[in-house]
Formats: sequence, C-alpha cells, structure tokens
Amino acid sequence: MSQIIQTDRAPAAIGPYSQAVRSGTTVYFSGQIPLVPATGEVVAGDITAQARQVFDNLKAVAEAAGGSLDRVVRLGLYLTDLSQFAAVNAVMQEYFSAPFPARSTIGVSALPKGVAFEADAIMVID
Repeated sequence: MSQIIQTDRAPAAIGPYSQAVRSGTTVYFSGQIPLVPATGEVVAGDITAQARQVFDNLKAVAEAAGGSLDRVVRLGLYLTDLSQFAAVNAVMQEYFSAPFPARSTIGVSALPKGVAFEADAIMVID
C-alpha cells in the first residue's frame, strides 16, 4: 500500500504528481526545483542559491515522510550546465555527510521554469 507525502514546507506540485510516495519503508521523491514554498517562485541567486533551495525542499519532504536527509540512499542530480558541478557538490556537502548516498549527475538541455538545477531522491526509513 502506498502513502502520498505532501508538505506545505516544500513547493506544491506544478503538474500531475505527488511530492513523494512512500511504499513500505521506501520513499520515492519527485524532482525538486529551486522554488520557494511560500511563493512558488524560483529562488533569486546563482547556482549555489538554487542548490540550497532544492536541498531545503528535499529536506522538508523527507521530514514530512518521517525521515531525514541522512536516510537518503540515492540522489539524482540534473544540471543544465555541468561546469557548475563543483558548486553543487559543495552545497551538497552542507546537507549530506559520509557515508554519502549513491548518486547520478546528468547534464540536461532544460529544466522546468528555466532553472539550472533539479534533484530527486530515494529514502529508506524504518
């Protein structure tokens, strides 16, 4: 049986999807872009500001599901400019510590609302 995860501390879905879905002890996160939950607008600033907002959004969804970012086992990162990879890595280390989750980083041509960064995740909780 699946449980839909929803929190006002993360942006509302901008399409026909849920913020996350829990199935058993596994939580599957939809992609988060750097939207400010209170306004639904893209956060102002550079890739560092966008990455922090994305990870803040993932953290809010993780907590709504009864977990935390340290329970994330896999991250998917999507960048429109792979030259910004090091900046995103630096921000990621503010939110995650060793042992780090498994991760893929993919360069994409475009993301919703013209943002430069998106991330999704899988979390396992008890």
